[in-house]
Amino acid sequence: MKDEVVYRNPVPEDAEEIVAFYNRVGGETTYLSFVENEYPLNVEEQKANIISTDQQPNSVMILAIVEDQIIGLGTITSGSKIKARHCGELGIVVTEKFQGKGIGSELIRRMIEWCKSNGITTKIQLDTRKDNTMAVELYKKFGFQIEGELKNTTLIDGKYYDLYVMGLML
Repeated sequence: MKDEVVYRNPVPEDAEEIVAFYNRVGGETTYLSFVENEYPLNVEEQKANIISTDQQPNSVMILAIVEDQIIGLGTITSGSKIKARHCGELGIVVTEKFQGKGIGSELIRRMIEWCKSNGITTKIQLDTRKDNTMAVELYKKFGFQIEGELKNTTLIDGKYYDLYVMGLML
């Protein structure tokens, strides 16, 4: 890829662009859990989320940036309850224009390495639509296994879709 991708953690000043990014990519695919302009956080809430994530030892957000524009974003979100804090929920999205260029793989690789080094996370889990074969294969490439299936979880234009629950023990 000729464009140089910079990977970094966000700062509160990135909040406005993160909200705009999520609202934009929601319209690029039906595979996300939200549609265009449906991202649930406003800029102030996103700023608070960035600060909160940065303060949690078992949660992380990583931006993929080209020419000062966010083109991908990965998250590991974990709780603080003793019995479940070892498990992080992975979320990843890459804008359509930059898909298939290894950015999603690099975000996942970085998040897995971060989880291995944080001293808390021993499992990463996610859910993805069963028919999103590119994503399923990407996750399998990193060792994720299908742990279950949730029937009729997503409804789009009157059609129901199933989700895979996938997990990776570190």
